[in-house]
Amino acid sequence: MKIFEYPSPLVWKELLQRPVFDSSGLQATVQNILKEIQRNGDEAVRSFTLSLDKVLLNDFAVPESAIVSAGSNIIPELKNAIQVAVNNITLFHEKQLQTDEKIETMPGIVCWRKSVPIEKVGLYIPGGSAPLFSTLLMLAIPAKIAGCKEVIVCTPPRKDGTVDEVILYAASLLGIKTIFSIGGVQAIAAMAYGTETIPQVYKIFGPGNQYVTAAKQFIQQEGIAIDMPAGPSEVCVLADETANAAFVAADLLSQAEHGPDSQVLLVTTHDSLTNLVLAEIENQLKVLPRKALAEKSLTNSKCIVLPNMKEAIALVNAYAAEHLIIHCKQPELIAEQITNAGSVFLGAYSPESVGDYASGTNHTLPTNGFAKAYSGVSVDSFVKKITFQQLSQQGLTNIGTSVAVMAAAEGLDAHRNAVQIRLNTLQ
Repeated sequence: MKIFEYPSPLVWKELLQRPVFDSSGLQATVQNILKEIQRNGDEAVRSFTLSLDKVLLNDFAVPESAIVSAGSNIIPELKNAIQVAVNNITLFHEKQLQTDEKIETMPGIVCWRKSVPIEKVGLYIPGGSAPLFSTLLMLAIPAKIAGCKEVIVCTPPRKDGTVDEVILYAASLLGIKTIFSIGGVQAIAAMAYGTETIPQVYKIFGPGNQYVTAAKQFIQQEGIAIDMPAGPSEVCVLADETANAAFVAADLLSQAEHGPDSQVLLVTTHDSLTNLVLAEIENQLKVLPRKALAEKSLTNSKCIVLPNMKEAIALVNAYAAEHLIIHCKQPELIAEQITNAGSVFLGAYSPESVGDYASGTNHTLPTNGFAKAYSGVSVDSFVKKITFQQLSQQGLTNIGTSVAVMAAAEGLDAHRNAVQIRLNTLQ
């Protein structure tokens, strides 16, 4: 990690740049896969799964019997831990349900908004080096709470063509019965366009690598909704003189181990903390199984020292981290000043890992600065809001003249007439 001491606000924008990779070839590859699957369906999915994942699959669908029986080799401690996560995530997300309320804006005019579940949703669950069964919990639970009628899951196959058993066990707990063992761009394409085997959905959720992210962005341009732009994972730790260097180092490494394109950021008002944290990182790296990945991520990462907390908060808001850990005294006061972040963790004993797994909040969050405008996944992500209005004769009488005048002022006489023709019958 590179150390930057007291950088001027004039250089913050450049300093806070995420890792940039040449995506020109990537985009062409992604578009080619999307077009091929749109044209040739299952045949193209099978071909790309063989060429990219080195797995030949005759049938993409995971048998329901495999889902139901999953868990026989999972240790009880993990099963118990997953149940704790399910309980907490369910409780937190159930509280997000809202009661529809009718508002009388004027006498005789009633307006309301109704939450309607998105009928068909697709969940992409990353596999590869780290099968993220926790992501299935984070997406499937709010989908079920929202009332989505059709929930399908795509997740990459292992080399033997099977799906990770813990992912299947989590699916069985949540009543998910439709799972396909395909990953990457081909999974996004199959859910977006539909194939002979895989149904088309209306909205696609789930994080992934740069190829998956690019695929989601392309299909969004074609009218298929996605949850948010979600690229490589990132964390920012805001720390003062009270911070525990070992804790900070552990938090930074917990994100760095995701992959070489992840980024971690330490922002502190205590200049001596940086060297303490870097020493702790070296010590903790030695025993990490994913040491090589973490080391590559750390080359994209920075320690930034600022003269006071006011500037530190301003820089953190400019960065708009996916995960923000406030490792300071009185973290609640600082949190009140945070305007841009995906999810915030307050105090020394709130590691980002708890949000990834089991505290209850959702870990599917905006990255790459999109937290300035996007929220993380919630029950609201799985519903659409439809507005309604109903006018009585009195209501139209009360408001009709105002509408007619406004329509005329915009030169839309047919709009004006739709109101006036009714008013004429009420005179």
